[in-house]
Amino acid sequence: MRRLEGKLAVVTGAANGIGRASALRFAAEGANLAIVDLEAEGLEVTAEKAREAGAKVLAITANCAQEDVVVDVFKRIYAEAGFVDILMNNVGQSARERASEFYKSNSEVWRFVLDVSLMSTLIASRQVVPFMREAGKGKIVNVASNAGMAGEVGISEYAAAKMGVIGFTRSLARELAPFRVNVNAVCPGVTKTRVIDRISEEILSKIRDSIPLGFFAEPEDIAAVAAFLASEDARYMTGQSVVVDGGRWMV
Repeated sequence: MRRLEGKLAVVTGAANGIGRASALRFAAEGANLAIVDLEAEGLEVTAEKAREAGAKVLAITANCAQEDVVVDVFKRIYAEAGFVDILMNNVGQSARERASEFYKSNSEVWRFVLDVSLMSTLIASRQVVPFMREAGKGKIVNVASNAGMAGEVGISEYAAAKMGVIGFTRSLARELAPFRVNVNAVCPGVTKTRVIDRISEEILSKIRDSIPLGFFAEPEDIAAVAAFLASEDARYMTGQSVVVDGGRWMV
């Protein structure tokens, strides 16, 4: 069943990982795509795979943390592709190689993570909300993290950003519910993206042991939940943060 037939879905951070998997799942469900990422090469790979699945694809290389850039990106999307039915705010990252325990961290890192992992979600959402509100329809799917729920040592600014995404999801859902616009979040646990290549096997083993199901998610596992939230199957869900982490954090 192609649940997103004829819809236009915008996916940010679509060059790799969860963003790519979600864009391809949306395409498989019948959606056309506008995909955005700073990494042009990876974005084009996603675009080609989606076109092979039959989707019309507009691929735009851009920095989703820069407001003026994002404003121009969405002007182009509306002009060239039409009404945005689905927005998936996927772009975001931790401090990665600059990550540390909080007492060693600094405000430059905090601002970087907050800009990429929280502000980008607000900025992109601001571009579609007036149109969805006026049309009386639309789906916004935000990517948060189980770190926002449970916290993790060494990524306090990332956990703060993702809890911010969860709070934003709930507030925007209440604001837009009278207009039949659904706003939900998916909260992945450890997922097999490029991020885990930077983590030692010793640490990965400890994390794996803490997961009741005993394995890490594939990006496609998160994409499946995102596709559900983007579809009419989730029409009676709004303001929810769906944790997909193998049972590590149970709400």
